[in-house]
Amino acid sequence: MTNVRQLREKQPENEKITINLGFVDLGRIDLLVQEGFYSNRSDLIRTAIRNQLDTHTSVVSQTLERHTMELGLRDYSVTDLESLRDAGEMLHVKVVGLARIDADVTPELALQTIGSITVLGALQASADIKKALADRIK
Repeated sequence: MTNVRQLREKQPENEKITINLGFVDLGRIDLLVQEGFYSNRSDLIRTAIRNQLDTHTSVVSQTLERHTMELGLRDYSVTDLESLRDAGEMLHVKVVGLARIDADVTPELALQTIGSITVLGALQASADIKKALADRIK
């Protein structure tokens, strides 16, 4: 078993957020959970958020087109960034969702190839990458 090694940390499938609610709203949520409409508070809140986002689908699509943003999960590997560097091109990351920069990307390579990062959602990268690109992250 000494030759077994973990290739990649397990990445979280979602992002935790904190919200503040008034006592009355919280009580109403608890009532719906108690009555069996939802399994717990988080279930109701997730459902409400998805329903609200569904009502704005066309606005989100139009905005993505206008800003040429990618929707969903976008990974950036050493190979991707080396190809850009070799072509003399600069990457401008624009993602709605999750952008991940692989752990084996060096800060030097990131600085050579990433001109800006705009992520509406979450950016997963090493602390060294985030520090190196701090002035390019919007």
